[in-house]
Amino acid sequence: MRVAQLAKAAAVSAETVRHYTDLGLLSPMRNPDNGYQQYCNTDLQRLRFIARARRLGFSLKDSQQILASADNGLAPCADVRDLLSERLAALQAHIKECQRLALVMQNAFDDWTNKGDCAPDGQAICRLIEDFEPNIERRPATPCPAH
Repeated sequence: MRVAQLAKAAAVSAETVRHYTDLGLLSPMRNPDNGYQQYCNTDLQRLRFIARARRLGFSLKDSQQILASADNGLAPCADVRDLLSERLAALQAHIKECQRLALVMQNAFDDWTNKGDCAPDGQAICRLIEDFEPNIERRPATPCPAH
């Protein structure tokens, strides 16, 4: 298979195939007649594996490690479980942080809904941001100077 054929069979872009080849994740042979890279079914299997791993949250580096273990005849499943556990914990922490930030943003939005606009005055750039305190105890807002 050539690049375009492999990409189509694996439902990825030709650029993805070329990138993974450059990283050494795929190992095409050169056609001696025309110099084109020729991919085999093993490359298709590896490409599909990488795509599935990516959908599960594994990085390309993770995929490289998993494939290297498999290439060396080692069962990578224990490592895969450990990596997934790490990725899951990191994702859950990220979600928690995003939820915290969403609450802070909602509080800011609610706080700013009825506040007027102030032009920069040499003391402040935007009083909405400069007066906002994300914690529960807020200091009083600085009024806009009279124009």
